[in-house]
Amino acid sequence: QWNLVDDPLLRYQHLNNFDIAMNTLEEDRHWLASPQAFISLKHEGDKVLVFERAGLLWLFNFNPTQSFVDYRVGCSQPGKYKIVLDSDQKRFGGHDRVSPDAEFFTEPFSIHNMPCSIRIYLPSRTALVLRNVDKAGPQLSL
Repeated sequence: QWNLVDDPLLRYQHLNNFDIAMNTLEEDRHWLASPQAFISLKHEGDKVLVFERAGLLWLFNFNPTQSFVDYRVGCSQPGKYKIVLDSDQKRFGGHDRVSPDAEFFTEPFSIHNMPCSIRIYLPSRTALVLRNVDKAGPQLSL
């Protein structure tokens, strides 16, 4: 029932907004058709998954209770990274725990078989997608 997204008492509007944002990201970056992702981190205890695909850095914190401050993750390209998609935004039913204007700078610290790394705040039960603004094309507005 498509009318469920129009009911402000239900959360279907948030799911619909996220679906639109994911489709917009796909139209811009073509990540579904890109080569297979390289999974750089699969941490069972932390419940964190990190991979790169289509020039984007995908970070998932599946932990139901623990957020991570300054969590170090490896990345293949040095530079400045910005958020292009954050599942914790209010429009997706989230809590807005990460600033949409946040910038993450790589450090020459190799980790997870990657030549450099960034430190990032990973709230519990969220997904973040970052792009390297030094290597990427025009800014995408989701």
